[in-house]
Amino acid sequence: MNHAGTRPLRRRLLAAGSLAAATAFVVTGCASGSEGGGGNAGGDGETVGVSLIVKTTTNPFFIAMQEGAEAAAEELGVELSLAAGKEDGDEDTQIQAIENAISRGDAGILITPNGPGVEDALIRARDAGLYVIALDTPPGDPEAADITFATDNFVAGQRIGEWTAAKLGGEKATIALVDLFDDKVVSVDVQRDQGFLDGLGIDTADETVNGDEASTGEYSGGEYEIVGNEASQGAEDGGRTAAETLLSKNPDINVVYTINEPAAYGAYEAFEAAGATEDLIIVSVDGGCAGVDAVGEGIIGATSQQYPVRMAELGVQAIFDLVETGEAPETTEGLDFFDTGVALVTDEPQDGIESIDTAEASEICWG
Repeated sequence: MNHAGTRPLRRRLLAAGSLAAATAFVVTGCASGSEGGGGNAGGDGETVGVSLIVKTTTNPFFIAMQEGAEAAAEELGVELSLAAGKEDGDEDTQIQAIENAISRGDAGILITPNGPGVEDALIRARDAGLYVIALDTPPGDPEAADITFATDNFVAGQRIGEWTAAKLGGEKATIALVDLFDDKVVSVDVQRDQGFLDGLGIDTADETVNGDEASTGEYSGGEYEIVGNEASQGAEDGGRTAAETLLSKNPDINVVYTINEPAAYGAYEAFEAAGATEDLIIVSVDGGCAGVDAVGEGIIGATSQQYPVRMAELGVQAIFDLVETGEAPETTEGLDFFDTGVALVTDEPQDGIESIDTAEASEICWG
């Protein structure tokens, strides 16, 4: 495993830089809107008001989402209001931002929900006439959003699971699962975790529940043992603490699934400190530029790349188009959300597993 560049990588994971010119989506048909307050009109010359409410601004994923929304809003003349939770899981700040959007008379809300506690406020927003688009994380209550623009998170998990099974080549998998939360259920948390296990060929029992799988058994290539699930809050320090806890239970862990790349880097730090990185496989989901670098440096074996900039651009465009034309966005055929795409990124391709390498991923990454 290549350890070079570890400290610079840490800095890149903790602070987002400029966006890559990466997404396939290009906003079109703009009008130069006026500055000023929100409003849900568009065709009569009034500014279209849109609120983007992200989980937190400590994760480059959500910073990239904000920058994508800002670029689209500037192009279209949309009045964009930004808000974020103080940390991942902060529902109260998001609820206040929703109430503010209702008070302003915004045309719509784009939100990455921090948990089920925000859903009643989103329903109130819809009742008030705002169009609600969930980004990245579908709400548990389908009435809380008009549509979701997101990665297929189960598929994202499956891809890193399939790659891991192939990479193991029949060796026993001693698995640590570094999840998002342990005190609330969020769809993205469950879907990635369960998709990963499914990709490994492990019976997930109830796909809506993390941690109820048999602790030992057979995966598609051989025997497995699940050491446990620990929450990370999606943060580097949380990932390190989670990994330390799991290592204390079983020092023979050779497979680490992580909810996102900041958690993956924290987990790697814990294993590095324990002198346990030899033959270690860490996989994750995000595909930010720092995460792609981590794959190139051998810290993360594979990651599923998603596209937050595209989610945000499409969301702003959709609300603008709804106001201008009355046409609402539609879900992807066969799904109950609009799929914004995913690609497996690795420099260790496995037979039969479709992937792109870090050179290609670097051209379309974010952060």
